[in-house]
Amino acid sequence: MTRKWKHLAALTGGLVLSASVIAAEPSPAMLANACGGCHGTNGASAGPSMPTIGGQSAIAIAEAMKGFKSGDRPATVMGRIAKGYSDAEIDAMSKYLATQKWVGVGQKADAAAIAKGKDLHDKNCKRCHLENGKEFDENATVLAGQWLEYLQIQMDDYASGARKMSEKKAERMKKLSRQELEALAQFYASQK
Repeated sequence: MTRKWKHLAALTGGLVLSASVIAAEPSPAMLANACGGCHGTNGASAGPSMPTIGGQSAIAIAEAMKGFKSGDRPATVMGRIAKGYSDAEIDAMSKYLATQKWVGVGQKADAAAIAKGKDLHDKNCKRCHLENGKEFDENATVLAGQWLEYLQIQMDDYASGARKMSEKKAERMKKLSRQELEALAQFYASQK
């Protein structure tokens, strides 16, 4: 084989290898990095209307993303973003985000509302949002230390019917007034 052909073979082989590297599937970490612009590094939110998603239940993250994708969960930007991912990519990034450390936000809340919220939590929410919202069961999420503004937005969506909920959650939440939902938001925001 002449020198010219050897160089051509080496160049062709290099191009084939480069193409295979470029065509490789993105890792779950790479997929989840796209979330960092709004939800913070490793899902630890730095903004009051964006929830912390790192350390949440993989099931809850995947259900939320798939709800945004289908339009079953109200969204401004997330509906469009979620449509860009396959269900397998959503599951992969959800599992990755679930392995990240939960980072709650230290914030102040109204003391009277916190006390009322604690009582409401104990009566209505503690079976799924364990340890005052610091732990989760099944597909529930960590609420303790979540941004107050985000919690208020979610409570409003539940109260207005804009956000669908499970039968179990609906049974408990339908009897709560807006003031009681605000007390729950204040309570969860105050937890560390």
